[in-house]
Amino acid sequence: MRELVRYAVFLRGINLGKARRVAMADLRRLLTEEGYDNVASLLQSGNVVLDTDRPPAELGTSIEQAIEKRFGFAVGVILRSRDELARVVAKNPLLDVADDGSKYVVSFLARPLDMSIEDELAGAELGADRYAVDGTEMYIWCPGGLRDSPLMKTLGRMKGGPPSTVRNWNTVEKLLAMMQ
Repeated sequence: MRELVRYAVFLRGINLGKARRVAMADLRRLLTEEGYDNVASLLQSGNVVLDTDRPPAELGTSIEQAIEKRFGFAVGVILRSRDELARVVAKNPLLDVADDGSKYVVSFLARPLDMSIEDELAGAELGADRYAVDGTEMYIWCPGGLRDSPLMKTLGRMKGGPPSTVRNWNTVEKLLAMMQ
């Protein structure tokens, strides 16, 4: 038997409006029924931690299939192990400017950004917004808030990037604490 690994499971695009609603109690129950251990959730926006011995590629697909079968719609899943999430928090490349965890977010990417997207971002007018890319994470600081952020608007217009999901810094730190 393989060793259990603790994962943060980020579900993409649930509970953002009236459609695609999933109660976290129902999600925890489903994942427990699917054989995952120590399942816990944070907030209502698709943040789950669990233990499993399944490899990451199998884990993500298994969770996506179980959610679609139970709830009737497809949900993308992005995973980070406890060690990977700890590295994200330790890296914190915008620590010197990001002083509000609600305006500082991490975009968890399914794969690294294509060079064309990085080139487009480098040429964009971002005002006071800042970002740093590190592999499959993009750290984003929006001191004026996310809604009016030039960087978030630029990212929203870009096509062809990797699947991703965004969590604010406060949530990232809470998830890591849950994984300890």
